[in-house]
Amino acid sequence: MKKNDGVFRKRLEKYEDELRWLYMELYGNGEMFAELIGQMYEYYKARKVSLKNRDKKREEDPEWFKRNDMLGMMLYIDNFAGTLKGVEEKLDYLKSCNVNCLHFMPFLDSPKGRSDGGYAVADFRKVNPELGTMEDLAELTEKCHKKNMNVCMDFVMNHTSEDHEWAKKARQGDGEYMSRYFFYDSDEIPKKYEETVPQVFPTTAPGNFTYLPELNHYVLTTFYPYQWDLNYQNPRVFNEMMYNFLYLANQGMDIIRIDAVPYIWKELGTSCRNLPKVHTIVRMMRIIGEIVCPSVILLGEVVMEPEKVAPYFGTVEKPECHMLYNVTTMATTWHSLATQDIRLLKKQMDVVNALPKEYTFLNYLRCHDDIGWGLDFDTLKDWGMEEIPHKRYLNDFFTGKYEGSVSRGELYNDDPVTQDARFCGTTASMCGVESAGFEQNPEKIEKAVELDLMLHAYMLTQSGIPMLYSGDEIGQVNDYTYKGNPLKCQDSRYLHRGAFCWDLAEKRNQPDTVEGKLFKGLGKLEKIRRQEPVFDAQADVYTYDVHEDSILCILRERNGEKFFGIFNFSSQDKTAWIQEEGVYQNLLTGKSMEMRDVRIPGHGFIWAKRG
Repeated sequence: MKKNDGVFRKRLEKYEDELRWLYMELYGNGEMFAELIGQMYEYYKARKVSLKNRDKKREEDPEWFKRNDMLGMMLYIDNFAGTLKGVEEKLDYLKSCNVNCLHFMPFLDSPKGRSDGGYAVADFRKVNPELGTMEDLAELTEKCHKKNMNVCMDFVMNHTSEDHEWAKKARQGDGEYMSRYFFYDSDEIPKKYEETVPQVFPTTAPGNFTYLPELNHYVLTTFYPYQWDLNYQNPRVFNEMMYNFLYLANQGMDIIRIDAVPYIWKELGTSCRNLPKVHTIVRMMRIIGEIVCPSVILLGEVVMEPEKVAPYFGTVEKPECHMLYNVTTMATTWHSLATQDIRLLKKQMDVVNALPKEYTFLNYLRCHDDIGWGLDFDTLKDWGMEEIPHKRYLNDFFTGKYEGSVSRGELYNDDPVTQDARFCGTTASMCGVESAGFEQNPEKIEKAVELDLMLHAYMLTQSGIPMLYSGDEIGQVNDYTYKGNPLKCQDSRYLHRGAFCWDLAEKRNQPDTVEGKLFKGLGKLEKIRRQEPVFDAQADVYTYDVHEDSILCILRERNGEKFFGIFNFSSQDKTAWIQEEGVYQNLLTGKSMEMRDVRIPGHGFIWAKRG
């Protein structure tokens, strides 16, 4: 290490003892630890000056990503603009959406037909050639940074594609590479695993192992047969994946989304979910990032209820992920809409709001994935909602089979045995934009737009970082053309993964169109959120009981200012029974109002503040 590398040395001194302790506890291999430190230094040296400057600036402002001007958008590069170069040409459009954090959905090299939407990675250092090159990626991130935009990507740590170099060598019987996965020469141990490990896709990919006849071995494949689980009990796997992490960080990434975090560590006789050593892995990854690239933050994908998700933040003293998805709240939001009952949503938001302010959730209405109805059925049962019939009701409601429902969508992984299924569809289609447009019913279109805006306003009111899904800003509906594509037709998630409709985007400045109403309405909400101090991450946030089970009321307080967000999840006009002193300003209209027994239109909302 050179004398002028004092920055790296200082960071290393701060964290090395803890990193060594964690690594040796897990692996007991001093040589591999020394190699890791050496490689971390090499990746630090390879980091561009502009990124090192970004590191320095954000070390001085570690809360940078929690500001109330943060707004994300997730998009597929090919669907949005064809290639990385195409996205570069569309950055001004994204700026007009008030977006300053772009989550590019999986773009690394992945085999066609066996890609799982890009989550089966064949090469962690190669962009899918149809999208561009690593040089294109680095150039795009640099352009984003110049426009004060952050870039997020997926890092698939749990598995590789069967086309990955390691998997190919393992398939040839190379023991070194077989040890990087979970291989067994008989079904004895796989059967023992199956006794305790749940199945992720019981209908489309049953079982947790895949038999390879050419090798006469079984390999662990938690998700799909072409995705082979990595064995993190092997320190070579951890080291090499950390080098991939640092390589990608050096392309200009600001946020690394760790896919399927709870699955990373496996042990026989367990569920292979949420095991303690997963936290050791993530904590080490956090430390490695703090030493080499401290401007890069970790976003964990952990699909569980808030109180079970919280451990993946680590502790305030020993943090793990910087941000986590608020998955359960998302699913409960749509349950609340279908039932016109916000009690469960209120209960879950109370849990989130009681967590330390250091814990930051990423909030969203829809994303690239399906909606799984992993609701709190123990609580719902007390309110007369049994699990199987209630899931059936929710799926009937959102597929439009239930009388009076305006939603449109399709089921995913419909299991006739368990009668369980997940749901697919865009926000706009779930809100009724699609069905109203099909009927050419102006009144229904207006109501669908109002509902869409209400749900987005509610999302923007929550604690944490809001994330839009590309197309939501112009009310893009379901895309049924996937059914004609042989590589996609078996996966209904492509219903909401359609190509971005640029012809619709052209209408965003026309106030009498759906696109114009949504784009302008969202823009207004985003501007208010950006400008009002009460949306600061340090604000105190509570739910407020207005004695009406259809109305969710969120109270935010900051430096003497008081803000109420009141949202009607019912299609009928309702009264929020509330008695607050003082004069409030309606932030949407600018008019003064009293916060007393406020009448809220069906699927309407109010943003108001005092102070």
